[in-house]
Amino acid sequence: MIPLIMKIALCQLDMAWEDKSATKRRILSLMSDCSPKDRIDWVVFPEMTLTGFSMNAAKTTLDAADLSFFAELARAHHACVSFGGVQGGCNDLITMDASGQVISTYSKAHLFSMGQEDAVYRPGRRPERFILHDLAVVPAVCYDLRFPYLFWNEAARTDLFVVIASWPAQRAEHWMRLLQARAIENQCYVVGVNRTGQDPLLGYHGNSMIFDPMGKVVLDCGQGEGLFVAPADVDKALVAQTRQRLPFFKDRRPDFTLA
Repeated sequence: MIPLIMKIALCQLDMAWEDKSATKRRILSLMSDCSPKDRIDWVVFPEMTLTGFSMNAAKTTLDAADLSFFAELARAHHACVSFGGVQGGCNDLITMDASGQVISTYSKAHLFSMGQEDAVYRPGRRPERFILHDLAVVPAVCYDLRFPYLFWNEAARTDLFVVIASWPAQRAEHWMRLLQARAIENQCYVVGVNRTGQDPLLGYHGNSMIFDPMGKVVLDCGQGEGLFVAPADVDKALVAQTRQRLPFFKDRRPDFTLA
């Protein structure tokens, strides 16, 4: 049987603020380090990939040219791509397959009220799951990471959680520890892709990371901008083996509540 594995690259990006054209040029420059001959199955970008985390919906909303940009990127590199942007008033995480076809759209459920996100955008209404290389993937966006029930409720049917973010530097420790906690408590891979650099309001630390089902670090991108390829493939069998060896899920008590 062919092992169900996947090679992942994280594009840790310093976006040009509210400037899609400049950010596209930056992405193409970073991706130029990745030859089409390199075996990369999936490239993941940060939240609101082309503009930064802006409350200017006119700037952050994706148009046909933006979607075509990512579709061409997928085709050029023979890889799936996941990226962020606004569609229909929602802060979305979109995934395309290697042919440039959209296979998943998740709308951020938990809007960051401290940043007035809830005053500008609409929250998503349900979780999303999609399949990449036979791995079951559940997407999340930034602030969603602070709400563990989103992950816990879907864990038994999930091999990998992917979180795209614009997570500020002053809470960098929270970002890294919460990603690791989601991996440990749900016994699956967690991929977190954060931006780096600066926008008019905040600085960003990067530290895009991949954790395995035991919470061990597979990849830490540090704080610099770049395209970072995981040194080890994501392996569906490792998720099953971890859960079989440590069968914690059977001891769940969803009924254990005061309500």
